Amino acid sequence: MIYEVRTYTLKPGSTPEVEAIFAEAVPHREKYSKLAAFWHTEIGPLEQIIHVWPYESLAHRTEARAASRQDTHWPPKIIDFVTHQEAEIFLAPDFMRPLPDSPMGKLYEMRTYHLKPGTMPTFLERFGGAMPHREKYSPLTACWYGELTNLNRFVHVWPYESFEERSRIRAEAAKDPNWPPNTLELIDSMENKLLYSASFSRL
Repeated sequence: MIYEVRTYTLKPGSTPEVEAIFAEAVPHREKYSKLAAFWHTEIGPLEQIIHVWPYESLAHRTEARAASRQDTHWPPKIIDFVTHQEAEIFLAPDFMRPLPDSPMGKLYEMRTYHLKPGTMPTFLERFGGAMPHREKYSPLTACWYGELTNLNRFVHVWPYESFEERSRIRAEAAKDPNWPPNTLELIDSMENKLLYSASFSRL
């Protein structure tokens, strides 16, 4: 599987209208491949929407996107609201479970780590080895690493019911001697976003 994560930055105040337009168009797009998640930022870079599209392969992505462009309902008519677009292709490490088809929480935390070149194999080994200890406190929604684009980027997404639950769980996990994994020397920088799901998002 590959995962395309598309991040669009929107004009101020336009996120609700863009989500409404997307909601009408997504059923038509899903005739060709399924949307896994659609989020908007609450904390972090504001007025961003993030949509996640899984594909069996790059060939499947090419076929689905080519077919969808023949559909008069796609893409959604949002271009006048978009100021910046970014598309990233990711792979999932062996320890990531398939994405669920239903919500795991009301709030999602997306953490992005920019790793030092050449350190990804070591990072994945250490991070994956620590996952059973971290998931004693809350499950992992998804994690991906860069393929074709942003080669040294690692993204992990965690679900929570609320900001308060996030604070409590992170405090509990920080007391575990096996978490966080011993990876700091492999990381150049970190970013964080807190996200809410659109009404039509599976996650």
